[in-house]
Amino acid sequence: MRIKGVGVSAGISIGSAYILKEAKTLVSGIIISDKEAKEIEIKKFNQAVITAIEEVESIKSDKSLNLKPEDLDILDTQIEFLGDPQITEDIHEKIFNESKSANDAIIEVIDGAVHMFRNMEDEYIGARSSDIRDIGNRILRNLNARSVSSGKQYGKNTILIADDLSPSDTITLDISRVIGFATRYGGKNSHTAIIAKAKGIPAIVGCGPELTNIRNGDAIIVDGTCGEIILNPDSEIIRIYKAKQEIIFNEQAFLKSLRDLPAITADGQNVRLYANISSAEELEQVFENGGEGVGLMRTELLFMGRDTLPSEEEQFSFYKQVAIKSKNRPVIIRTLDIGGDKQLPYFGIPAENNPSLGYRAIRISLDKKDIFFIQLRAILRASVFGNLKIMFPMISNLSEVKQAKECLRQVKLELEHMGVDFDPSIGLGIMIEIPSAALMADILINEVDFFSIGTNDLCQYTLAVDRMNDKVSALYNHFNPGVLRLISNVIEQAHKQNKSVGLCGEMASDPLATLLLLGMGLDEFSMTARLIPSIKNILIKNSVSKAREVFKNVMGMDDPETIINYLQEVIK
Repeated sequence: MRIKGVGVSAGISIGSAYILKEAKTLVSGIIISDKEAKEIEIKKFNQAVITAIEEVESIKSDKSLNLKPEDLDILDTQIEFLGDPQITEDIHEKIFNESKSANDAIIEVIDGAVHMFRNMEDEYIGARSSDIRDIGNRILRNLNARSVSSGKQYGKNTILIADDLSPSDTITLDISRVIGFATRYGGKNSHTAIIAKAKGIPAIVGCGPELTNIRNGDAIIVDGTCGEIILNPDSEIIRIYKAKQEIIFNEQAFLKSLRDLPAITADGQNVRLYANISSAEELEQVFENGGEGVGLMRTELLFMGRDTLPSEEEQFSFYKQVAIKSKNRPVIIRTLDIGGDKQLPYFGIPAENNPSLGYRAIRISLDKKDIFFIQLRAILRASVFGNLKIMFPMISNLSEVKQAKECLRQVKLELEHMGVDFDPSIGLGIMIEIPSAALMADILINEVDFFSIGTNDLCQYTLAVDRMNDKVSALYNHFNPGVLRLISNVIEQAHKQNKSVGLCGEMASDPLATLLLLGMGLDEFSMTARLIPSIKNILIKNSVSKAREVFKNVMGMDDPETIINYLQEVIK
């Protein structure tokens, strides 16, 4: 029997299944009407949170786990969520005003927060729902004095089967015994998936109800590369997959050897390979994978998980740390991109019928100039510590660019008058993620130093497809000829003015798109750090002349399926 899921960590594991069952905490329905009893519930909740923070801190300090920077960053995120004043306030309110027990208040607030994050269109931030669920379960375990099962029970060559695995559980896995896992739920951008990749554990998520066919001790194969589980394989299938394991091992060793090689095509053209990050801690992984800089530094997480805006000093410290750790390599910082699917509870953005088309990103920055000025000042002050650049998101017209540039000019003048050092020639760019901007690229390029194409939103807006809507998500395809023509036009218009163009959407890490984008003339690919070696391998094995031929052929095709089939043959 074969079970399909979403492969989130490449590789093949051959071992025995272990069914991991998480005890569920149910809503009790108990009403707490007495004031003194409510205060006791509050104290029980507060103590459960303190204990939960101590547990996560204990994991962080456990030297035997050999935690990587990305592990520590995820644990720090969980500590921030545990101390989130908004979550605490909401739980206290349910206990006091709605007479809920601490148990029921926690379940309701955590479920609401998980639902909010899961419905966000930004997959990276939406995947943080697993962290919210993790801290909620941790608090509930402490509140109800439930013990946590130890990983020491696992035998050699164990493959975990679970409804879901929490990020903290994944971080603490003993990879000398646990060689892979598969879950019923989960997404490709979850912290659990990220950790699995970092640890090199083959993993599949989103397998659905078919996963219940697996029993403890069953022999299984987990193919994290193609997202497939093989249940009780025969000896011939095992032999085939062991041979595949050897091939993968050799490929991984080869890709690792490319780290210090520049991404130069077979006919001598240099292509810049950058990464998308959200914190300074991720830079180590960028450089370990041969990345040359950062094509997209998200700033939203600095504003999330708290009940007030970050101060200028907090932001300055954040950007300064990024600048220093980047070792003078380029870092493109995207200004605040909230609204739409990324809401800040303390910000008071009104509900909208079409939030993705409404009050968000640069529109908020230009409306709330006091917040915008603080962020620009912090970035400029940090610019003397590295090679920082500024990028404005969701530009739809020329007026927005000019207004944003005027704000930047005013901040520069202010810092000059104060005698504060900054890089006066800091690079300035805009994201091309709205069709109107792509169509008027010839006008917009005169105002900035570079473009960065955000293909995730560009596809969504061009095709009128909500990626989160199962009814229409199949229509979302960055190989749609209309999308490709917009991307090509952006690159062509920028190059006419000798300006560079990067691409920081999912398309940058799609091997099928690599030669096509190279043929269009793309200067810079920016992606998840771990995918850089695979894209570099394609670039150095091919020539620009071949890529231009691929581009020419694709532009003569009229539907995504034909284009994808052709590109698959090219990659072979």
